[in-house]
Amino acid sequence: MLIESLRIKNFRALRDVTLEEMPAMSVFVGPNGAGKSTLFDLFGFLHDALIHNVRQALALRGGYKEVVSRDQSGPIEIEIKFREKDEPLVTYLLHVGLRDGAPVVEREVLKYRRGQHGQPWKFLDFSFGEGEAVVNEEDYGKHNVKERRDRQQLESPDILAIKGLGQFQRFKQVSAFRRLIEDWHVSDFHIADARPSQEAGHAEHLSRHGDNLPLVAQFLYERHPEIFKDVLARMSARVPGVTQVAAVSTEDGRIVLRFQDGSFRDPFIARYVSDGTIKMFAYLLLLHDPKPHPLLCIEEPENQLYPNLLMELAEEFRAYAERGGQVFVTTHSPDFLNGCHLDEVFWLEKKDGFTQVFRARDDKRLAKLVAAGDLAGALWKQGLFQGRPGR
Repeated sequence: MLIESLRIKNFRALRDVTLEEMPAMSVFVGPNGAGKSTLFDLFGFLHDALIHNVRQALALRGGYKEVVSRDQSGPIEIEIKFREKDEPLVTYLLHVGLRDGAPVVEREVLKYRRGQHGQPWKFLDFSFGEGEAVVNEEDYGKHNVKERRDRQQLESPDILAIKGLGQFQRFKQVSAFRRLIEDWHVSDFHIADARPSQEAGHAEHLSRHGDNLPLVAQFLYERHPEIFKDVLARMSARVPGVTQVAAVSTEDGRIVLRFQDGSFRDPFIARYVSDGTIKMFAYLLLLHDPKPHPLLCIEEPENQLYPNLLMELAEEFRAYAERGGQVFVTTHSPDFLNGCHLDEVFWLEKKDGFTQVFRARDDKRLAKLVAAGDLAGALWKQGLFQGRPGR
């Protein structure tokens, strides 16, 4: 299920931003402070609000007054429209405000629309911890059938209804949407976290910080050897000299990564390998996860990587999207941008302290230059991604 559009109001610098017709791979560029990290933190906020509640999700970001846009009283408004291929359009609406000084969910709606006409079914519609949920989901899409609703009450008004009701199989659509958000991966990869050895254990998916990298490598090697073999082949092609990567158990019960360089007899433990080698290996494991995340958010993947690798990394991200996932990337790198299609690129600017988002394909001059053979990264480096598009 891919995000088609996104509307955000009163979330930090995103006072009023709308993105439409979002492709499976979306790349966001802009100067420091333009709002790229804030855009990605929106997905982290939704994830944290689902795992915990909106009060805790806001507390992790300094509290409601630090998150709501400057000089705005709120509420924070988020609207996301999703669609799975050949399936109905799904709209999720969330308003978060204050009541008696405490953060609460003022409104939360999950609705489906089949086709362009007719009234959508609101599978849930809640305000301040109380609302209604559809109980005849199996009838959705049937001719002349209307939804039947039950009144429900949550334990607290700061809990998302998709969390509370999504725990019950009775509400299948709500549960499916809950799992979708839980499976989002907003990367905050730290090289220092990925280097140390790891206590022996089990991990199937790379963590947000990458601190379980050895365990994920071990899992893929043991349970999905063909995928691991493919990752290694891609690693060897991307990083000359690397011929083998192994997750090895130590005598004290820890797991370490060893990288074999064809020029040397003995392998190198991860702490002696370059930052770029570790990071490329981590990205390849993430992008070839046997159970891929529906959404990857990756900030500045160019850090620690050799510039010549970045166009190939853009191709790896696009291949992930073509297999059915969705990838959002922020970058400052012209080399990475050179591997991107103009249709995939958005640029962010600040005006009067708030973020504006523009679509590169809407700029006629950029479109003509790319059609004539120029690369998006070269045009970005020349400063041509500026101002409102359409010149």
